[in-house]
Amino acid sequence: MIRLKRLCAAMLLLSLALYAGCAAPRQGVGAQKPFVAVIVKSTGSSFWKSVKAGANAAASEYNFGFSFDGPLSEEDYEGQNRMIGDAVAAGADAIVLSAIDFSGTAEAVERAAAAGVKIVVIDSDVDSDQVAVRIGTDNYAAGREAGLAVLGGEENTLRIGVIGFDVHTKNGQEREQGFEDAIAEDSRAEIVETVNTSSDSETAQKATRDLLTRHPEINAVVTFNELTTLGVGHAIGELGLGGTVRAVGFDNNVVSVGMLETGEIDVLIVQNPFAIGYLGVENAGLLASGKTPSADRIDTEVRAIDREGMYSDENQKFLFSFTENQ
Repeated sequence: MIRLKRLCAAMLLLSLALYAGCAAPRQGVGAQKPFVAVIVKSTGSSFWKSVKAGANAAASEYNFGFSFDGPLSEEDYEGQNRMIGDAVAAGADAIVLSAIDFSGTAEAVERAAAAGVKIVVIDSDVDSDQVAVRIGTDNYAAGREAGLAVLGGEENTLRIGVIGFDVHTKNGQEREQGFEDAIAEDSRAEIVETVNTSSDSETAQKATRDLLTRHPEINAVVTFNELTTLGVGHAIGELGLGGTVRAVGFDNNVVSVGMLETGEIDVLIVQNPFAIGYLGVENAGLLASGKTPSADRIDTEVRAIDREGMYSDENQKFLFSFTENQ
């Protein structure tokens, strides 16, 4: 009986230890290494996979713990807010966030900061003064690059269709504003219509097809992220308008680079998502370790790459970095 009691006690202690390990599978505040929760808009696209690769590289180099998560849809800000709350509850030392909704995500960020969590924003901003470091593309400047790419064609008159994405997302707003300001400086250019669509290629394809059917006078289309770029390219290919409608999009994957080569897309505004992920985790981990980052704003590289320039060695490395990071 004594042996049985001792065995039961040992099993109970083992069960409690296992439960504790499951309930706290990471190193928290006061542990040997900081834990960084990376929460992005979604996880399926090539852009976010490259961000994850950069985040993982930084976590490995600095010996930080890290997780990577995001909702299924780039419009699901409520789901993203729940993920922020879950990261706080799990004891994250820092959160690296790409906010879906500039205003709608602010309260969740404020609660996280009040709990002592350090906040770093990548890619898309949030309306909070609790953000310690902001990292990513200068989105207004990138939007201007898109405008200059549209203006760089040989058309004497430009009738432009704009395919935007979620109006609550800060980086999309900034890109669109930069684009509009750039083309306003050229008397040849006029925006015929702006259509906002969700960030998925099928919806963007239908929106582009409908826009070009309503306005056959449109001879240039611009859009501002990876998935809407695919939709625009598919619509132009479907309608047989490659070489007739000048198309400018954002980001790069195997399909959009192929479209650049075959003529459905004329220019891609290419960001550096690997660097965005790397710098996000690097700076979040430093903050969680009690160190001060070198800057509170870090702009990463962006390039406008057209069909002729895509074959240079430097642009090839930039265009195809996503294949190395996945």
